[in-house]
Amino acid sequence: MNIRATRVGEQMKKELSDIIGRKLKDPRIGFVTVTDVRVTGDLQQAKVYISVFGDDEQRENTLKALEKAKGFIRSEIGQRIRLRKTPEILFEIDETIEYGSRIERLIRQISDEDGRDSEEVNDEPKNG
Repeated sequence: MNIRATRVGEQMKKELSDIIGRKLKDPRIGFVTVTDVRVTGDLQQAKVYISVFGDDEQRENTLKALEKAKGFIRSEIGQRIRLRKTPEILFEIDETIEYGSRIERLIRQISDEDGRDSEEVNDEPKNG
């Protein structure tokens, strides 16, 4: 990704957060955070990564609502950012936060198990 694509992606991220949070009134859209926007080098496509607070059903409903509002969102982006052509928007659920939480739980679980193992070793009577 070149510098211009990175800048456009950052600007789109700001604008998308505002549009989704303030302009869209679809009740299916839950608490959404735009985590990243990756724009292709030719500025033709933008992959928008979102994080949705809630269960799988809430994520799916939010994604459907955003797909339905894609035309409106794209026109809003076109008005706010001056580009020759507004990039085609593709929404994807960002799994990195969930993945990080899972790893953290596993590390905590291993740490707790190690703590119990060392306590068991220390509690055994010493022969001597």
